[in-house]
Amino acid sequence: MSSSAQLLLPAGNQLSRLLHSPNALLDTTLDQLRTLLAVHETRSALRAARVLGREQSSVQKQIDTLNRNFRSLCGEPLVVKQGRGKDVLITQTGEALVELARTTLGDWLDSIHECRRKLGTTLTVGTTRFMLDSLAKAWHHVADEFKERDVELKVVHIRTRDIWSKLESKQVDVVCGSVVTHAGHTGHLDEFDVIEWRRGGLALLTNLPEKRLGGSAGVGELPRLPLVVPGDGLIAEFLRGWFGPDYRNELDIAAEIDEIQYGMSLLRSGLVQGCMIVTSGLGVVAANQELREGTGLRVVELKNDREPVLERLVGVFARREERAKFPEDHPLNLLWAAFQAEAG
Repeated sequence: MSSSAQLLLPAGNQLSRLLHSPNALLDTTLDQLRTLLAVHETRSALRAARVLGREQSSVQKQIDTLNRNFRSLCGEPLVVKQGRGKDVLITQTGEALVELARTTLGDWLDSIHECRRKLGTTLTVGTTRFMLDSLAKAWHHVADEFKERDVELKVVHIRTRDIWSKLESKQVDVVCGSVVTHAGHTGHLDEFDVIEWRRGGLALLTNLPEKRLGGSAGVGELPRLPLVVPGDGLIAEFLRGWFGPDYRNELDIAAEIDEIQYGMSLLRSGLVQGCMIVTSGLGVVAANQELREGTGLRVVELKNDREPVLERLVGVFARREERAKFPEDHPLNLLWAAFQAEAG
């Protein structure tokens, strides 16, 4: 039995030997697992090769090696060809190894990322679309030092609904975004370190005539207005806070959207008569005619006249006390200090 065949046995002791084997052998084995996963997902050596950016012959050679080893070890191959143009068949042994491969590679990558994060060689920042400029300003304070120390900054797009889960699962080290909180309080934010950038409320963009909707409206008036609302995100969090989890049955929702730009275009087209809830900052931009999609729409102040009184907190967030684990010159602390400098 070959040493590579032993390494590929789906059992704990073989996996342990795999993780302590020489780098070249380890790299080869992990690469085989990646190839198997690609073939499993695409059901074709040709399509897997395209996904991996390789030649089909290279992928097929690895699959043939795996098949040969596992036919000897388990009595059946992992992948069976079905004929020209047909998807391959993954055997029961193949499915078992695919599941093991997913876990192995996932744990391996997570461990590497955690080591790099603790050593300060990589830093992952999650940011919403509207906070990219704020991140860029803070980045200018540390860019030269990060480059000199060969620190990798990873920037990932994050949605409001995912901020806490991404932080708690350690998928990101810092988040730049907006959250809903009670006016003047941090409440559930006690579990996190917070740099407050600013606080603000909401506004309405509307195509309704002034006789139907004047220059301002209270939150308590929303149920009588036809609304264009996003299915999830910051605005949905406000509505859940005011009207409960079943807010869709409490409000007159004329349209549900995925993007603010689409909502503005929808109102501007006249296909829907109503108003869309937006952040007060976006309302100011629209009022200044700086948004092409918002041309012709009126901006209406939305007064916070309903309990609980909620507001939008724009800021930077990290896991509580995480920064205290590292020295002051750790990349996490350097970037945090840069955010504090920009926040004034």
